[in-house]
Amino acid sequence: MADPRLSISASLSALIEGFFGCYDAAAETINARWGRGASKGTISKKVSGQLDWTVADVIALEDASGRYPVTRMLARRLDRTVGPERCLIQHAGSIAREAGEAVGALLAASQSADAGDRAQAIKELHDVETAVRLARERLEADAR
Repeated sequence: MADPRLSISASLSALIEGFFGCYDAAAETINARWGRGASKGTISKKVSGQLDWTVADVIALEDASGRYPVTRMLARRLDRTVGPERCLIQHAGSIAREAGEAVGALLAASQSADAGDRAQAIKELHDVETAVRLARERLEADAR
């Protein structure tokens, strides 16, 4: 399994680029939420992988942007622990939810020159693929 810290960093980097626009704005957002904890240099080190993102960073940046890429990724980890035992109706709901989010992200990316919107659309498409794969695995497990 890939290091989830890389996915978290990529998601937050895309969020900063696409929504906040610069490291200063991201740092100020974190400081406004928690009263301390970030500077342009700290954000730069976190984006480059020299420092890890904290839960407080994720909460502040996601809440301020109204986008929740890391929270969704972490929730999908829980979905995977349930695995093939999940009900087919749950799989259908997951596919529908992820497909709807992907369609919205694709439409946003089509109307934007923002790299963050394109990155979000790619991530959402990956989420659809994951949901479909889990449903297929469930059906294949039932056939055995």
